[in-house]
Amino acid sequence: MARELHKILLTGPPGCGKTTAVMKIVEALGTARIAGFYTQEIRERGQRKGFCWHRLDGRTRVLAHVDIKSKYRVGRYSVDIESFDKEVVSVLDSDAAGVNLFVIDEIGKMECFSERFVEAVRRLLDSDKAVLATVALKGSGLIREVKSHPGIELLHLTVENRNAMARQTADMLLALMK
Repeated sequence: MARELHKILLTGPPGCGKTTAVMKIVEALGTARIAGFYTQEIRERGQRKGFCWHRLDGRTRVLAHVDIKSKYRVGRYSVDIESFDKEVVSVLDSDAAGVNLFVIDEIGKMECFSERFVEAVRRLLDSDKAVLATVALKGSGLIREVKSHPGIELLHLTVENRNAMARQTADMLLALMK
């Protein structure tokens, strides 16, 4: 794949459907060679208790939870950086043969506690690989950095436009990956 391939970042306010859009795009791409992960809330009795990550190959684990202990914290959630580094960052290898697209959901405060994650994202953005990522609307460090990276297409999602944006993005990626 040539360097001119887009690096697409989806951003928007919490709850606008960034992960929903990513999942629709991944589903539309079907059997394309994709590596990466997405995140989801963990809810217990209607209350959010944490977040888990899901690799696109099916492996899943807790990313952050109110009941785990860690020196890395975001609000009331402690973040399990050790398993994230070992299990997730390892699939974000820009040198991976046969991978056409890397999916990263999300570039957010919890994930950025991982120095390995920050470096993997930087390598991917500088590589010739296609990247589809979600990024927090607000934040400093890597969150701010990726939004101004050369070659980035930053798409602002809302609840109203997320389905149309997901279709358009999937169509664009399918065309680029052929």
